[in-house]
Amino acid sequence: MKKQTAGRDHLGALAPKFAELNDDVLFGQIWSRESELSPRDRSMITIAALFSAGLYPQLKAHLAMGKEHGVTKSEAVELVTQLAFYCGWPKAWSTFPLIAEVYGEEDDSRPALTLPIGEPNTGFARYFVGQSYLKPLTMEQVPSFNVTFEPGCRNNWHIHHAAAGGGQLLICVHGRGWYQEWGKEPRELHPGDVVNIPANVKHWHGAARDSWFQHIAQEIPGTDTKTEWCEAVDEGAYNSLA
Repeated sequence: MKKQTAGRDHLGALAPKFAELNDDVLFGQIWSRESELSPRDRSMITIAALFSAGLYPQLKAHLAMGKEHGVTKSEAVELVTQLAFYCGWPKAWSTFPLIAEVYGEEDDSRPALTLPIGEPNTGFARYFVGQSYLKPLTMEQVPSFNVTFEPGCRNNWHIHHAAAGGGQLLICVHGRGWYQEWGKEPRELHPGDVVNIPANVKHWHGAARDSWFQHIAQEIPGTDTKTEWCEAVDEGAYNSLA
C-alpha cells in the first residue's frame, strides 16, 4: 500500500499530531500490517462502516481506495444494496452516485477466460495488490495451479527458496502480463510464453493494468523449499509499464 500523506497534506498545519496518527499509525501500521485481512477486506469493512455512519466525503475516498485494492463496481453496488436494509434506504440513494463518480462507466464483467477461474485467492491475498483467483489443476507429480489476475493485479516481490532443485515454471495462457527479476528489466508476457524461474531468485509477476491475465504456475520439486514474500512492487514503477 502506498504511503498515505492525506493527514499532513490537509491538516498538517492545523492538527499536526492528528495528521501524524492518521498517516503513520492508521494507514502506516493498521492498514499495512500483515494479518488475515487483506487490503481489499479492509476496504470493504471500512466502506460498510462509513456507509452506516453516513460519512459521505470519507466514503467516497474509501470507495476510490477500495477500487485500487480490487473491489469491483458490481461488488460495491451489491455491498450498498445489502447495507441499505440494515443501515438505511436513503443512505443507499446517497451512495450510488458516489460509486458512479468513482467507477464511471467502467464495466467490470469478466471476459471469456481460457481456463476456469477458480476461487478468490484469499489465502495469499495479503501478498497481492488487486484481486486474484486460484484454481488447483493437479497435485500429482508437479503441483500445478491456474492463477488468474484481474487488470492491475500483481503479486509482491518473492523468492522460492530451495537447497537443491526447486523454483517455479509459468505458462501464460490468457491476456497480457508482466514478469520481472530483481535487478532486471520487466518482461511483457503473452499467451504461449513460458517463464523459467530459478530457485532463490527474487521476482514478481501479474497482469497489465488494462488486461486480465492467466498463467499456469508449476512448483518445481526441490529440497528444503519455501517461499519468502517481500515488499510490494513499487506503484510508480508498475504504472510506468507500457
